[in-house]
Amino acid sequence: MVKISEFQVKDVVNVADGRKLGNIGDIDININTGKIEAVIIGGAGKVLGFFGKDEDIIIPWKNILKIGEDVILVRYKETAEIKYIEEEA
Repeated sequence: MVKISEFQVKDVVNVADGRKLGNIGDIDININTGKIEAVIIGGAGKVLGFFGKDEDIIIPWKNILKIGEDVILVRYKETAEIKYIEEEA
């Protein structure tokens, strides 16, 4: 059994690029089934609070690959973030 408070202190890391996405701020639970549908990582605040904050990151439960002692490994936008730069001849 894992408590929500234990989830919130773990770093969430994207396996596609090794980048830390943040920490879990909320959990989306289906009230009919009692199952966790997704975890939500709160968006970071902008400089001095200008322009609000970044969008929340929603990770579907199926995209959580491994929950470790200190880290949660997830798959997030694996191919959408990859850009190729063509060299000119």
